[in-house]
Amino acid sequence: MNLSGSITALATPFTAAGELDLDAWQRLLARQLDAGTQAVVVAGSTGEAAALYDGEYDALLRMAVEFIAGRIPVLAGTGQPNTAKTIEQTRRAATLGADAALVVTPPYVRPTQSGLDAHYRAIADDGALPVVLYNVPGRTGCDMQPETVAGLAGHERIVAIKEAVSAPGRMEALLALRSAQFQVLSGDDPTACRAMLAGADGVISVASNVIPGAFRHLCDLAREGNRAQAEALDASMQAIYDFLGVEPNPIPLKAVLKHLGFGHELRLPLLPLSAAHAEQTAAIAASILTLEQSIRDTLAA
Repeated sequence: MNLSGSITALATPFTAAGELDLDAWQRLLARQLDAGTQAVVVAGSTGEAAALYDGEYDALLRMAVEFIAGRIPVLAGTGQPNTAKTIEQTRRAATLGADAALVVTPPYVRPTQSGLDAHYRAIADDGALPVVLYNVPGRTGCDMQPETVAGLAGHERIVAIKEAVSAPGRMEALLALRSAQFQVLSGDDPTACRAMLAGADGVISVASNVIPGAFRHLCDLAREGNRAQAEALDASMQAIYDFLGVEPNPIPLKAVLKHLGFGHELRLPLLPLSAAHAEQTAAIAASILTLEQSIRDTLAA
């Protein structure tokens, strides 16, 4: 498996009653395909995986696999605080047709680096799916160091890492591990352009939920080494990145998606976006529509 370019960590649409909105889910998937998104993640942290019931997880993943029908890879979030449960969830995702597992470092339990190595090796050795490592210490309280990643990168079933630590030194250390069998992906939208210009294979993005066309174009420019155009496009997207970070993800994202007609609510303990940011939501949604149309016009010219 070769994962690269613009990969969307999909939000999960809910109805006003708080149920899965499968109509909005299919429309969100269609929008991603139409915009050229190169892979999607189902039931990651952006998808409120911790709030999903087993049947809902199954429904989302099954519909994504059936709708996408092999056109792009479908990654399933399978990471749990416990290794045995992660293996069980990865097997479940494989049965439902996922192409790979996105496995976050175990949240809350704070394993040692040796524990992380053993955790990922056990999941990969089980062989249910190719494994994408996911390091996001701001959410998990656990930071997998590049030395640990280096020990795992040679495993035939560990195919990539999503790194959300934005420090340039972190990405530099990981880029040294890139190979034909191991891809390095940014997990931080505001620094993804910089990472790809430095050699990263792509990005697993939150913002690409709402600007999928712009993100695909940004990835193409950056991965081709077109620095001036990539940096200019990235700068035009900065206000969107900033807005999506005004409260914890996916709160601002869901506010924009609701404005664009893709679902409604979050699930507790997440609350809707604060009233202080409500007026800004409409402005950001309008800028998103303008940006996406601009990208379509540019590519059609």
